[in-house]
Amino acid sequence: MPRGDKSSYTDKQKRQAEHIEEGYEDRGTGRREAERRAWATVNKETGGGKKRGSGRGVPKSNVSSKRGGSIGGPRGGKAAASRPAAARSRSAKKAAASRKRHAVKRSAARKTGRTTARKK
Repeated sequence: MPRGDKSSYTDKQKRQAEHIEEGYEDRGTGRREAERRAWATVNKETGGGKKRGSGRGVPKSNVSSKRGGSIGGPRGGKAAASRPAAARSRSAKKAAASRKRHAVKRSAARKTGRTTARKK
């Protein structure tokens, strides 16, 4: 079987890939790149083509599908996109500073926890 052959995929997987590909093309991705990403997504979610044998069932994941869409996902994407770049940048810097501040607090708490544990 040559590389890129899609005969080992189920009809459902082929439909999924087609739908994902259309979504990428709607967002401006080129046709070939959209097709490549679509099949990569199907492989990640369903574990590749159909496989025979008992006990070969693998749980499916739809994590990749949840990530798609406009900025921020289905809730609040347009609001964030309509804000000026300066406002978004300011928010991002503020969030980064908060993360850094909290990380310092967490690491300090861990260090004090370790030293008390060693003294015992």
